[in-house]
Amino acid sequence: MVRWYQVIEEMISDTLRNAEEKMRISLGGLKKELSTVRTGRAAPALVEHIKVEYAGVPTPLNQIAGISAPEARMLVIQPWDKSGVHNIEKAILQSDLGLNPSTSGDIIRINIPQLSEERRQELIKAVRRRVEERRIAARNLRHEAMNELKGLEKDKEISQDEHKRALHQLQQLTDLIMVGIEQIGQDKEVELKEV
Repeated sequence: MVRWYQVIEEMISDTLRNAEEKMRISLGGLKKELSTVRTGRAAPALVEHIKVEYAGVPTPLNQIAGISAPEARMLVIQPWDKSGVHNIEKAILQSDLGLNPSTSGDIIRINIPQLSEERRQELIKAVRRRVEERRIAARNLRHEAMNELKGLEKDKEISQDEHKRALHQLQQLTDLIMVGIEQIGQDKEVELKEV
């Protein structure tokens, strides 16, 4: 037999679990998004999202080629289909990364130049903008969960005390996610400031 308090706890935990899942997805998205921001160091994540025209379909580069960073300032791209070399080279040149690929046979090499101080500052501003967007998204997710909890209280499905306790748990979760967002942003800024 299910007790009424178990049903109440389940409703509250469903709301909190849903909010946490969405916040964590947003956090992971930020980490992935910032991995594509160019630093002075070579990383496959820098180019793997670039869309390349392959068989008439825009396809992410990492699905049609192997990408590696054998040196700190060099990326090597080896297409699985050798006929795609020209399209890959063209897509890299058209991207907003400012990279200049050089091809030798069926291997594409990209030297990652040092960032100028001006470009470094622009990238830091872009990182801060993206971090702020994720903070706003986390606050919006918190607001949605608060409204759900308020609806449960209004419909007399949970008591005032249970509502307050759930709001406290929600705030703790949000604070934890905000710390994670800040840390990801700070780590990327440190990476960008390295010369």
